[in-house]
Amino acid sequence: MKTTLKLLSGFWMITTLLSCTSYPSVNSDPAKNNQANFQRDAIDCAQAYPDPGSGVNIKQRIGCMNLKGWH
Repeated sequence: MKTTLKLLSGFWMITTLLSCTSYPSVNSDPAKNNQANFQRDAIDCAQAYPDPGSGVNIKQRIGCMNLKGWH
């Protein structure tokens, strides 16, 4: 039982770390593909989906960035 719990918690931890690396960083519109637009959109998405402490907001922020053209 303890081995299974350790295995599941390890899998969850690795999955969480890998999901953070998939944050969008390139915009499909070349005119908007710059650091200033990225920061503006990232701040806008962060304000739209504040951190509740559980980490659920990361997926929501990624979805928000995808809607703004970032991938």
